[in-house]
Amino acid sequence: MTTSSLQAQGCSDAGFCTINSLKPHQNDSISLQKNQLKIGFSVGKADNDITAYGQYAEYNRQINSKFAINAKVTALSQTGNDISTFGLSDVYLSTNYRLNKNVSFTLGTKIPLTDGNKSKNRNALPMDYQASLGTFDLIVGAGYQIKKLQLVAALQQPLTQNNNQFVVENYSVNSPLRSFQTTKDFKRSGDVLLRVSYPFKITDKLQITPGLLNIYHLSNDQFTDTFGTEREIDGSEGLTVNGNLFFDYNLNETHALQLTLGAPFVIRDVRPDGLTRSFIANLEYSFKF
Repeated sequence: MTTSSLQAQGCSDAGFCTINSLKPHQNDSISLQKNQLKIGFSVGKADNDITAYGQYAEYNRQINSKFAINAKVTALSQTGNDISTFGLSDVYLSTNYRLNKNVSFTLGTKIPLTDGNKSKNRNALPMDYQASLGTFDLIVGAGYQIKKLQLVAALQQPLTQNNNQFVVENYSVNSPLRSFQTTKDFKRSGDVLLRVSYPFKITDKLQITPGLLNIYHLSNDQFTDTFGTEREIDGSEGLTVNGNLFFDYNLNETHALQLTLGAPFVIRDVRPDGLTRSFIANLEYSFKF
């Protein structure tokens, strides 16, 4: 996986991989309840000896047979190299329109709760320690189902950039942060995803869904060097391929648990945004009412 956002089932996810309507779903999940609350916790192994812990709370509302809305707030903590950080991350708002039983469309946004420039001892920290990418993003997606096979394609495009001012030269040569990428005036490109998943109903209560999550970072990211020159980060464009495994267990008609595991098969050469995960696990509890 690649870079550091933590509510994802894999790496290099800037957030859209975990939008409710862009995740795999249960084909037989028919419910009289129109509201759903979720809470989730995740742990992931990031680059540079950093461990990332994510938390989120989410609300879903089925308006009618065609429309649904979703709101989610996230938080993230990172620890490693004698540095520990925590902060609120982002608010995600989205709506989903189901054209028919096979086709659906999603429109949403990511609203940052921080500017992506957390510091320590007055020195800006790299993106790997930021709770959010700090960008205001547009999210659009479409889903298509062929029998049980589920296909999702989506775009997440930053409309603004963050205020990160991390410069590697501001740290001593003995600091572990000297190996990080400078991200002063960081400009992050957009991402597209293609997700393929197929659910297997094991029992009346248990469903297992393996999936393949492909994320392509559309162009090289940019930063400003110590001379004030804007430069591209070579190798930051490219493909990440993640394997995902979802375990859905229905405790009863209204309460459910979901365990998600993710790991990368292919990663980008350079991942300056801090979204890298060599492994991630997420446990979610949901309640319908």
